[in-house]
Amino acid sequence: MNQCQQDVATFLGDWVETEEQNKVGFERLYKLLQDKEKGSIEFHPRPGVTYSLRGMSLGKDAPSLYVMVDVIEDEPRWLSVCFYGDMITDPEERGAFVPGGLLGEDAICFDLERYDQQGFAYVEARIEEAYASAVTS
Repeated sequence: MNQCQQDVATFLGDWVETEEQNKVGFERLYKLLQDKEKGSIEFHPRPGVTYSLRGMSLGKDAPSLYVMVDVIEDEPRWLSVCFYGDMITDPEERGAFVPGGLLGEDAICFDLERYDQQGFAYVEARIEEAYASAVTS
């Protein structure tokens, strides 16, 4: 188990699930990112603020970010999943356009306040789209 996996495992072990089931949702997205053959994951904990899971594509020069899954420290915790605006489509316009919202670049973010199959499936489709865009560019 590498350091990132250890840090995520510790974080998940300390997370007490609530009725919104956002821990289940986070675990689902984490597993999806782990399964990317040409990808890697970074975990950036900022206790009391956010816990950020970053999906990176393994490119020729260096890894590049294609998705950021943030656990927002609130009561209860909720998830914000952000993409660079030019890497995905949002056919149902569920996301919010955030100028400079992803490491200073324009972003589309999806706030997931509770676990539901349809909402997570929609965001997973955006992750697949962003990943495909990242590994082919």
